[in-house]
Amino acid sequence: MKPVAFEYARPATVAEALGLLATPGAKVLAGGQTLGPMLNLRLAQPAVLVDITRIAELAAVAEDAASVTIGAIVTHAAIEDGLVKDPTGGFLARVARGIAYRAVRTRGTIGGSLAHADPAADWLSCLTALGAQLLIAGSGTNRRLPLAGFVRGAMETELAQTEIILGIRLPKFSPSARFGFHKICRKAGEFADAIGVVVDDPERAYFCAVAGATGGRPLVPEMSAADLEAITVGRPETVLQSAGFTGDTYQLQLHTIALQRAYRKACAA
Repeated sequence: MKPVAFEYARPATVAEALGLLATPGAKVLAGGQTLGPMLNLRLAQPAVLVDITRIAELAAVAEDAASVTIGAIVTHAAIEDGLVKDPTGGFLARVARGIAYRAVRTRGTIGGSLAHADPAADWLSCLTALGAQLLIAGSGTNRRLPLAGFVRGAMETELAQTEIILGIRLPKFSPSARFGFHKICRKAGEFADAIGVVVDDPERAYFCAVAGATGGRPLVPEMSAADLEAITVGRPETVLQSAGFTGDTYQLQLHTIALQRAYRKACAA
């Protein structure tokens, strides 16, 4: 099957892109690794395709005393190869290395992944655990949203038709911070059946555990590092259920194991 006929535009500035998005039926194209197949299957039928890959502002990486902001069109491969400032001391590169295949990573973008909001995507769970914020530009003004509040559900976000993601702001972590990520999938490169992420930075009094690939937005159980350590030798299923997990017994066990293994990886880091 081939895509429906559409107009194609490649703006050079954010302002130009926002103007094009005001056109009814306009859709953003970044890496295209998800949108391309959707076009071919006619699951997406845009009137205008707005290619944002020439906008220099969206490829920039900025740093201040407390954070690093990664531009929305920075690719997974650029993060994997260490071409981007990493406030996690290499954790982002480790996660990027497990996304799909190298050919996909050279085109897929971090902002595109978050905008698509597939529950099984690696960045969605990872960046939620890191406390990421999204910088969003609209026709009227710019705004900032925590990633945890950006995602409504499976492939559903707070991003309006006339908005684009400018970048992802990540806090800087202390040298003693520990990070764990574990993905369960049928074979390397596939979307996850379960994801566990643990971030523990005692110097900043920050701890977050996330269960991803649950069919909706990532689950963030309310717990401390001590709580998670205790349940790794017990039965943590009730913790996931209290956070809103609604899967069957097999899925619950799968996500429990992913979270336990993520914690052990963090401890071993």
